[in-house]
Amino acid sequence: MRRDRLLVVIDGMEVGGSQRQVQHLLTGLDRQRWEPELAFFRCDSFLADAIRRDGIPVHYLPKRRRIDLAFLLAYARLLRDRDYAIVHAFSLTAEWSTVLARLLSRRRPALVASERSFALDRPAWFWWLKRLVVGQSAAVVANSKAGAQATARRTGRPEAMFVTIANGVGIPAAISRDERASIRRSLGAPDGRPFGLFVGRLVSAKNLPCLVRALAIMRPGERPWIALAGDGPLRVAIEALAVQHRVEADLCFLGERSDTTALMQAADFLVLPSHFEGLSNALLESMAAGCPVIASAVGGNLELVDDGRTGLLFRPDDADALAAAISRMADPLLRSQLAQAAAQHVSRHHSQRALGAATSAVYERCLRTEDSADNDSIVRAARGQAK
Repeated sequence: MRRDRLLVVIDGMEVGGSQRQVQHLLTGLDRQRWEPELAFFRCDSFLADAIRRDGIPVHYLPKRRRIDLAFLLAYARLLRDRDYAIVHAFSLTAEWSTVLARLLSRRRPALVASERSFALDRPAWFWWLKRLVVGQSAAVVANSKAGAQATARRTGRPEAMFVTIANGVGIPAAISRDERASIRRSLGAPDGRPFGLFVGRLVSAKNLPCLVRALAIMRPGERPWIALAGDGPLRVAIEALAVQHRVEADLCFLGERSDTTALMQAADFLVLPSHFEGLSNALLESMAAGCPVIASAVGGNLELVDDGRTGLLFRPDDADALAAAISRMADPLLRSQLAQAAAQHVSRHHSQRALGAATSAVYERCLRTEDSADNDSIVRAARGQAK
C-alpha cells in the first residue's frame, strides 16, 4: 500500500481542546497508509510527550515573535527536507505560517485548514487572513456544522470546501468505587454534596462568571462543590468574583491537570457555561468517561448534547437556567440515565478510529484533486509544445 508523509501542525501544544484532538487524530490514523508527524512552535507539554512515545516524529520549531524570519526559514527547510504530501494546520497561526513556508520551500503539499472554535467575536483582520488561507487550501475541516457554515459565510468560500468531522475521543477504562472515592478525598470534595467539575482554560469564552452567578442564586445548602481544572488569564478575576458573590467556599481552583479523565470519572457532573464552542473536547471526554454534562446551548454543544437524553442544555449566559440545571443534577437517577445514554452515543460516533478514518478520507480527496490538477498541467504543457 502506498504511504504518504503527513504533517499535522499547530502553534502550541499547551493543554487544550485542539491539542487533544491532534493527539486523538494522530492516534487514529492508519499507519499503513500514512506516515504522520507533528510540528509546533511553542509550549511543549505532556500531550506532545505522549505523541513522541507513540513513535510519531515531533518537530519543535521555536517562534519567538509575531514576525520571525528565522522561524519561517526553519519551517520552510522542514517542508523541503521532509517533502510532505499533506499539511493539516490546526490554527490560524499554523495555517498562515504554512502558506508562507510553502512559498519559501518551493514545495506544494496540499494544505488542509481548520475551523475549531466557532468564535463569533473575531476581529476583521482575522477574517481577512482566514479568507486568504482558505483560498490557498485544498479543504477545510470543521468540528461542527455551525463553525463550518459561519466560516464559509465570513470567508465567502463555497460550503463544499468545508467538511464537518466531529471530534474524536478515547474511551477510558472504568475505575472502581474505591478509586473514585480516593480521587474525591484527594481533592477535598466534601462528603454528602454533589461534586461538579469544569475542565478548560480560564478565559472569557468559557463564561465562568455565569457559573459563579448561578451558584450565588442557589441556597447555600443546595449548592454543589465545583472544582475548576485548568488555568488561564482570568483566574484572579474569577476568584475575586467568587468572593464578591460569597461562593468562594463552593469553588476549588485545581490549576492545570494531566488527569482530567480521572477527575471526570470521579465527579457527579461536568459544567460548561461557554459563550460559544465548536465541538467541545471537555464535553466529549466527560461523556466518554460516564460523567453527565451541563452545557450552554451554543455552537457545537447543540450538535453533541441531546437535551434531557445525553445531557442538559441551558440558555447561554442565563444564570437562573444554569442554577436550575445544576439543581436537577442532584438526582442520582437522572445522572445515571444521562451518563449511560451519553457514553453509548460517544462510543458509536466519536471514537479515535472514526476521527482518523473520516479525516483520512479528506486527505485522499485532496491528493486526488492535486494529482488531477498536475495531470491537467502536464496535458496543457504537452499541447503547448505540440503547437
